[in-house]
Amino acid sequence: MTTKNRCNAAGARGGLHVPNTIVRYPPGETVFAQGDRCADVMYIRDGRVKLTVTSRTGRVAVIAILRAGAFFGEGALAGQRRRHCSAHTLSASTIARVKTGDMRRSLSQKATLAHCFLSHLLIRNIHAESDLIDQLFNCCETRLARILLVLANFDAHYLPYGPLPMISRNLLADMAGTTRSKVDVLMNRFRKRGFIERVDGGVQVHRSLLTIVTQE
Repeated sequence: MTTKNRCNAAGARGGLHVPNTIVRYPPGETVFAQGDRCADVMYIRDGRVKLTVTSRTGRVAVIAILRAGAFFGEGALAGQRRRHCSAHTLSASTIARVKTGDMRRSLSQKATLAHCFLSHLLIRNIHAESDLIDQLFNCCETRLARILLVLANFDAHYLPYGPLPMISRNLLADMAGTTRSKVDVLMNRFRKRGFIERVDGGVQVHRSLLTIVTQE
């Protein structure tokens, strides 16, 4: 079992072994808002969470989509007093909330937790670098293809296809840095080329979509 899977399994069993409060959120619920006081660190036991930043002019940017096994709100551990982003659930989610002081003590005393947390930070950093490169150098078709592959968990398994979670085209446009109409055009193009297909009311993403990402 990989480090990432060990972390996921521990969280699913409630095995963080850190004093925490379990909160269940419906889809579209605010976990915290930009500017809120930092008081705890969150761990997603199941579900998906969207992180966004709002500029002074009101422009909203999606900076991450997180799934089960991910920590977020960890800025509190570095002395961050106010949230620099907002967190909203994309699906029904179960989230463990850990007080900052309890998390600090547990990280210094529990080697397994510290190892999982460090792995999480490294993975988040790799994703952030990839997202930045994507925005700077890649066309919107490549950006959208990469987003669909990540959402379908192709970074975590090697199956020939994966289900795309329920997500609006508007949100996909925000994540890809383009317009809703452009996303519609690209999704239709992907469908015609066999990269995605509708199955039982949902959308399956095929691994062949990787050809869009690797041809850049």
